[in-house]
Amino acid sequence: MRVRDLLVVDSIDLDGQATSKEDVINKMVDLMMKRGNIADRETYLKGVLARENESTTGIGDGIAIPHCKSDAVKAPGLAAMVLKGGVEYDALDGQPVHLIFLIAAPNTEDNVHLEVLSRLSTLLMDDKFVEALKNAPNKEAFLATIDEAEADKISAENAKTGSANGYDVVAVTACPTGIAHTYMAAEALEKAAKAQGVTIKVETRGSGGAKNVLTDDEIKNAKGVIVAADTKVPMDRFAGKKLVEVQVADGIGKADELLKKAVSGNAPVYTAKGGSTEMKSENTASGSVGHQIYTHLMSGVSHMLPFVIGGGIMIALAFLLDTIMGYGDVGGSFGSATPISAFLKYVGGLAMGLMVPVLAGYIAYSIADRPGLAVGFAGGLLATNGNAAIADYSWDNVSGFAAFVKNFAFVGEGSGNTVSGFLGGIAAGFLAGFVVLWLKKITKNLPESLEGIKPTLIYPLGGVFIVGVVMCFILNPLIGLVNTGLSVMLTAISNSGMIWLMGLLLGAMMAIDMGGPINKAAYVFGTGMLAQAATYVADGAAQNAPEVTACYIAMASVMVGGMVPPLGIALACWFFPKKFTEAERETKVSNVVMAMSFITEGAIPFAAADPGRVIPCTLVGAGVAGMLSAIFGCTLMAPHGGVFVFATVGKPLLYIVSWLIGSAITCFMLGMLKKDADQM
Repeated sequence: MRVRDLLVVDSIDLDGQATSKEDVINKMVDLMMKRGNIADRETYLKGVLARENESTTGIGDGIAIPHCKSDAVKAPGLAAMVLKGGVEYDALDGQPVHLIFLIAAPNTEDNVHLEVLSRLSTLLMDDKFVEALKNAPNKEAFLATIDEAEADKISAENAKTGSANGYDVVAVTACPTGIAHTYMAAEALEKAAKAQGVTIKVETRGSGGAKNVLTDDEIKNAKGVIVAADTKVPMDRFAGKKLVEVQVADGIGKADELLKKAVSGNAPVYTAKGGSTEMKSENTASGSVGHQIYTHLMSGVSHMLPFVIGGGIMIALAFLLDTIMGYGDVGGSFGSATPISAFLKYVGGLAMGLMVPVLAGYIAYSIADRPGLAVGFAGGLLATNGNAAIADYSWDNVSGFAAFVKNFAFVGEGSGNTVSGFLGGIAAGFLAGFVVLWLKKITKNLPESLEGIKPTLIYPLGGVFIVGVVMCFILNPLIGLVNTGLSVMLTAISNSGMIWLMGLLLGAMMAIDMGGPINKAAYVFGTGMLAQAATYVADGAAQNAPEVTACYIAMASVMVGGMVPPLGIALACWFFPKKFTEAERETKVSNVVMAMSFITEGAIPFAAADPGRVIPCTLVGAGVAGMLSAIFGCTLMAPHGGVFVFATVGKPLLYIVSWLIGSAITCFMLGMLKKDADQM
């Protein structure tokens, strides 16, 4: 608890006058009564005087800190008085007292008054701090002086004692992509802890791996644990600790509430379920069915992204190089017209080819832990390659079950499309995960002597067989039809001139929750379109075919929509500074950098602080940018990179125009709709 939490304006007197120690104590009790936390004035007064009779609370240097722990106190509180002329107080140094703090503490086991007394005594050892209090021009300045000094003191205490004596709270933050939410939640928790006088250590599990990892001793000594995550985190280490589990977004928007719950001891005790990477428990609000599906999907997407980004940018560079060298119209060999571009396309294509197996594998891993990984990879490979293509088989005389297998598990000449691709990978990942869970369930009663063969034989053999059957006989043919229909739809959209509508929707989706499920859905759709374009080209479509171009237009709309919110907000901070707090204005440069890097999450703090006004502004601006990009026919072959991949954008100047127009709309709307910061 902080000193400032117990002191209010009504219980401060900056022009106090008193004739004696008893007189000033009476007046201090009257000030405390104004705070409304004293049930019986006389009982409390007797307690304060009784404490003075034990030994004086005049600690010297013109300061006194009388205090009392009593049943007459309903809630802890402070009162303060500055006496310009001083008062005789029987202080330890025999000098008059000019500054008095009175502490009231309820008669509980918390010993709040001792904690506050200790903090006050330390602060009052600073002569500059004492002089600032004595000369405060008004009560607000008096409180501000305490705020500043206490915050500095807590920061120093945390740095000095955090690692040596442990932390009050330990926390873990993690999001599926690990780019922004992870670190924003960590920063919010650290700021809230500083404000509450709580020591905290936050482990971040982002795209670069785990940082600031918690030790066993730190977990053991902590009063509580906070896990703000939308993806897998190691949970068994928290067994027996009081633990608060929430989505990572709550770590950003509800940090104060989470810390209070963790410190209070009101959180449930976590019980480990086994496995070093156990998921967050499913009985929490964050464990709803919808959120579990999202978490599993994002686990796959986050592991897939490096392959998509690395491979996709290399392929885009291959196309760019051929264009620069004058080979833009070579047809099917576009991207391989020179040795260097052919090398880039080959390596990038192999990396991109892993995206669906990795996606499926890590969805299954999120559901069933390590045993699901191999089964998910196998399902993803089946989705990528489709059913076995045997053009010259001669099985004309087979019948019964063999005929069924022949007709469905293989692709003969003239057969339909069985490459289920990105959508099939998602289905394969969930299928593999739940198949492995089922295998675990039906084999749990096997003798212990067979435990060793479960993960090495039963799960992979049974899982790959079952997933293979379902993929080849059901999902690949069905989803292949869906993909064929998608190709027809994209061609129709392009030919009908309705491509602007797709751009509008995708751009707007990127700015609704900025890194949340809707944003991720739009981005996953965009990267899926890149994978689909690669499939069309591999099947013989020209690079400029309508269905291929529509895929690249979709990705361009997604990225430009995600780049609008942080830039629009940064511009608003420059052009409408009164609409934002000083802390918000200080982020304008970092928001420009995030906008240039295609990191939409820079807008989250603004949206969290004023969602009713900020989100409509970013949504409209991003939607317009996506729509203009589509109307202009801007294409993007790279899945990420912001301005750093603009060289690979088709019609880059018009793309920049779309981005700037959308950002300007967001800026202007914020200036019109947002209230001034001092009116919020």
